[in-house]
Amino acid sequence: MGENVCPMEEGTLAAEDEDRPVRQLGEYIRLQRQMADLSLRGMAGLTKVSNAYLSQVERGLHQPSLRVLHAIAEALGIPADTLLAQAGFAPDVKQETPDRTPTEEAIRNDPDLTPEERAALLHVYRSFVDRRASAT
Repeated sequence: MGENVCPMEEGTLAAEDEDRPVRQLGEYIRLQRQMADLSLRGMAGLTKVSNAYLSQVERGLHQPSLRVLHAIAEALGIPADTLLAQAGFAPDVKQETPDRTPTEEAIRNDPDLTPEERAALLHVYRSFVDRRASAT
């Protein structure tokens, strides 16, 4: 019997020379999923993408398609532009927010943090600030 492949799951198998960026994207997705306290199976349900495929994306074995990246961004509650920039499909959107706080600037400019750590810290920081702002 032939294998059914969901059209949303069509991406490219990571080639040897592309491994590092694809792995970094997968690590970023995994970190965001864990920060959202979302299981792989839960994210699969939200994205309509199999958990086996999502696992391969997180491990850097596949470069996901734009449709899958959009579905992942929506499931994680992060802007699609941020995820697309991490994947190398869009320009880095970090500079687009003119009303950055000194805390955000400090996080962005800390040389000891990786891009993934910066994104995670910014995400957590903004969730606290947004929650506090919506309560007032």
